Amino acid sequence: EQAGVVEGVRRVVLRPGVVLGREGGMIKQIFLPFYLGLGGRMGEGSQPMPWVHVKDLAGLVVHSVKNPQVEGVLNAVSPHIISNQEFVNAFAGALGRPAFFPLPEFVWNLVFGEERAVMITRGQKVEPRRTLESGYKFLFPTIESACKEFSHLVYINTDSTN
Repeated sequence: EQAGVVEGVRRVVLRPGVVLGREGGMIKQIFLPFYLGLGGRMGEGSQPMPWVHVKDLAGLVVHSVKNPQVEGVLNAVSPHIISNQEFVNAFAGALGRPAFFPLPEFVWNLVFGEERAVMITRGQKVEPRRTLESGYKFLFPTIESACKEFSHLVYINTDSTN
């Protein structure tokens, strides 16, 4: 993290958790199975799942640029600390579907690669203390609000410029 330090230049490093949004990443991969009622916990299910909605990650970038007091390392994760099973329950609930089919860790390793899958299957508890102290207000502070945003079968991104 000290690499690239230039005296007199403010530096902000965002450390995101699992980035959730309909148009990419994990949600894009799991939407259809969950929509068909074939979703379930990922790995054991009890592991922490630090997460952030993609629109909050973008918001944190803008917040960091616009506010000169923001400096250093910020955990770009929601203040709503959850387990993987809590995510599964919220996502399946937002879709109005059951989620009974667990996916073992090796499946996630195959789909995402071991390096990326570890965030889902062996997550760690991360708190956004400095992020909140910087004054950032999350658009999606709870997993339920985030899942509600991206759980529609026909998804229209109201923030898209395309």
